[in-house]
Amino acid sequence: MDAYTRVLKTLKKEKTDRPPTDYTATPEVNEILFNHFGFENVKQIQDHLQIDMRWVYPKFTGPEELSGAAGVGAEGKDFLGITWKPVKNKFATYNEISISPLAGARTVKDIEEYSWPSIDWFDFSHLNEEIKRINDSERHFICFFAGGAFETPWYMRGMEKYLTDLLTQPEIAETISRKAQEFYKARALKALEQTDGQIDMIGSGGDIGTQRGMMISPDTWREHVKPYTKELIRSFKDMGYYTFYHSCGSLIPVIEDFIDMGLDILDPIQISADGMDPDFLNSAYGSRLSFHGGIDEQTMLPILPTNRLEKEIINLIDILGRNGGYIPCAAHAIQPDTSIENIVTMYKTINNYHY
Repeated sequence: MDAYTRVLKTLKKEKTDRPPTDYTATPEVNEILFNHFGFENVKQIQDHLQIDMRWVYPKFTGPEELSGAAGVGAEGKDFLGITWKPVKNKFATYNEISISPLAGARTVKDIEEYSWPSIDWFDFSHLNEEIKRINDSERHFICFFAGGAFETPWYMRGMEKYLTDLLTQPEIAETISRKAQEFYKARALKALEQTDGQIDMIGSGGDIGTQRGMMISPDTWREHVKPYTKELIRSFKDMGYYTFYHSCGSLIPVIEDFIDMGLDILDPIQISADGMDPDFLNSAYGSRLSFHGGIDEQTMLPILPTNRLEKEIINLIDILGRNGGYIPCAAHAIQPDTSIENIVTMYKTINNYHY
């Protein structure tokens, strides 16, 4: 069974030879695996680990003073105007926000007149050739990440101000969410237009959960954020694409909302967060939703001995994949405090699991 068919059948709750999987890691982890295996690029890692889902991205060709990597991907000023500074620990470097460009905005007009990025700052011409390289030995399930209408807005406004806006001047918060959604939707549509039907899934996301519950009340999210989140899910679902949403933490109160919006895959299934119990998730939503992730980055992957990790992964697949619909992988990017042995064990366990 090829990778594409394995993912497709899983999402349709049909029998497969084994669970499909995905791979996301920090740059430090990629470098560790390059050195360990003698590889030169991420595709070689993915091929070696038999990764079924593959993500493709546009190239940034905009102003030189800006970075093409929104969010934590690069230091300096990104294409949204957010400035990031590197913060190091003993394992890795992470980028954190130092300047939110909309922090001083006072009116809807200020938001509307902000210098929002242009789709013309991105080049999609390489995607067909890249997908062809990915599929050189077998067809894979190709994914494109659009963006989100909650996390980007608070990056741009500052978390405290954005969350306060939702309650005191929601027109400000909603305008930022709408402008972000419009840009991300247009960029994803451009990628689809340029790739001749070779993209299978459109992803979106933004963390709305914490370890103990949602970051904002479900009703506030439904009233002021959901309409823009929905546009990045339902519009692509209605076009015939599979849909994916990323949110860390616990988001039990709104999972039904995501299903109603047309969501196919929920990520990353942070089982250490309150309420995100695999048995409950599968019994409550497993017939209508697929799960992606689950191999916990707090309580499992970096710390368990390999024999325990293998048992826990098998147990997760037994539960979340009981009726299909589970793509086991790390519940976020693999972090550099994870041993090579545990990374290899994770993928070996998944690839050796037979339904």
